[in-house]
Amino acid sequence: MKQRHIFLLLISLAVLQPLLLNAQTGQQEDTLQFQEKYGLRLGVDLSKPLRTLLDDDYKGLEIKGDYRIYENYYLAAELGNEEKFTSLENITSETKGSYIKVGANYNAYKNWQGMQNEIYVGLRYGFATFSSDLLQYSIYDRNDYYERDIRTENLEFTNLTAGWLELQLGIKVELLRNLFLGAHVELKRRINENAPNFYENLYIPGFNRTYTDSSIGTGYGYSISYLIPLYKM
Repeated sequence: MKQRHIFLLLISLAVLQPLLLNAQTGQQEDTLQFQEKYGLRLGVDLSKPLRTLLDDDYKGLEIKGDYRIYENYYLAAELGNEEKFTSLENITSETKGSYIKVGANYNAYKNWQGMQNEIYVGLRYGFATFSSDLLQYSIYDRNDYYERDIRTENLEFTNLTAGWLELQLGIKVELLRNLFLGAHVELKRRINENAPNFYENLYIPGFNRTYTDSSIGTGYGYSISYLIPLYKM
């Protein structure tokens, strides 16, 4: 519900902003030829530092960037690092690692002259390298007469990798000149991974929580970013 309210707020800003701008600046002469700004936009995912503060079992940071290559098309990438402590009924583990996501965005929003708001759809390929520490696990026994056999030995598995495809839907609104606030949702499909011998990966950095009977994952994020104009055309 909270995420939906943020999306509705950003969409409202994107719709009302051109009306406010036009009221302030008035009509521009048709003879003037306006040039669009092209450049590199860099930012950070605000949801991960916020989650780090509120969730003792999580630490994360993600840097975002995109580069406008043609009118409504942008090259885009995210680079991040995450640590996640996961505790289930029969197993406890800690995952640490980094990830990168590369791809492109298409802006479906028709801006008024001088505006650079976005309602976009994006496609990414994500790749993560990480390690997993098995902190505690119990031996399964059909006979529940005896107490569970709980092992607390620390087993570390390194050089783990995973790859996935990711669909993003999001919005970016220019609040101040070249300063953007954004929000997006993610739908992911895991396409490859290598896992420890003793158990499956419970968490993959950049992909999030995994499930035994599904290769699908989800996610979301809020961002603040700044555009560095390089040229106009």
